Amino acid sequence: MKRFAIPFVAAVSLTFAVAWTMAFRQVRRPTLPPSPPPSAVAPQTVAGIGLVEPESENIALSCSVSGMVTGVYVKAGDRVQAGQRLFSLDDRDLQADLRVKRAALDAARARLAKLEEQPRAEDIPPAEARVREAQANLADAEVQMRLIESVKDRRAVREEDVQRRRLAYKASQARLAETEAQLALLKAGAWAPDIAAAKSEVARAEAELKLVETNIDRLTTRAPIDAVILQNRVRLGQYAQCGPLSEPLMILGGGKHIHIRADVDENEAWRVRPNTPAVAYVRGDAAQKYPLEFVRFEPYVIPKKSLTGDTTERVDTRVLQVVYRVKDPNAPLYVGQQMDVYIETPVPSTAFRRHSGSAAGGAQ
Repeated sequence: MKRFAIPFVAAVSLTFAVAWTMAFRQVRRPTLPPSPPPSAVAPQTVAGIGLVEPESENIALSCSVSGMVTGVYVKAGDRVQAGQRLFSLDDRDLQADLRVKRAALDAARARLAKLEEQPRAEDIPPAEARVREAQANLADAEVQMRLIESVKDRRAVREEDVQRRRLAYKASQARLAETEAQLALLKAGAWAPDIAAAKSEVARAEAELKLVETNIDRLTTRAPIDAVILQNRVRLGQYAQCGPLSEPLMILGGGKHIHIRADVDENEAWRVRPNTPAVAYVRGDAAQKYPLEFVRFEPYVIPKKSLTGDTTERVDTRVLQVVYRVKDPNAPLYVGQQMDVYIETPVPSTAFRRHSGSAAGGAQ
């Protein structure tokens, strides 16, 4: 009995342990999905992963120059018109330079106006008076010269006085000619080359002013088209970098329709034909089905970017992108949302393979 006691106790203990484990084991009941998965509506279809995008595609905005953000005028979800202000950068230095350029332009325009308005009506009477004075002086000098020359007895006058009066007469003639030339010059107005030079100065000042105004305008980013603000990462006080960014400052989308960009595996791309029916399902709710209308092919086949994480998925797969338009313009879809797309194809795969095989055999 002692020889069978220990094996008996061990067997009873093992039986009890197994029974206890089976009694308190967690029972996992099968879970049902909230909605059945989408399925093809036609016998010959090609499946692809679609991404919702606006008709204009996503427009990633950046700024022309880098600077500190001083104004943000929109928020995500706003509809904007082409040319509407989105955000602006600090422009205090350019505003100060703008005032300097405006003052320089005003001065250049004033110099040009001064030249173009010559002669002034107030300057002509004094010049005419100087001409009349010179004429009177000439007449007096002529009288004095004739008087001294009319003396017949040369001993009565000195030769020196005669020469002085003759020289005074000639000087009066020269003075009259000078005043008349000055009057003619005054009446002729400004010299044409001087006006041309002044106009050039005005044009240069205007160009410099326009340059500063353009630089100030570049600090304000505006909407390129009528669109919706899809994403806004601009905040007051932040330093906005120009150029391509990993995270754009703003993303816009325009157009009246919603597009879906479907990725078709390169092994199935040959089956897709233009203008064939297609349908898209919302992920998580197969009841939401939207008919699609063909728009275009993207001719360049690219590496697959939308990965599911499946262990059997090949990461070196290339895909053909096909763009479709959602027929319902009021479809409650969001840009960036993934969809399951099924594209009908009229060409059976077996027929194509048979045709390809015969063609290859004929080539051999």
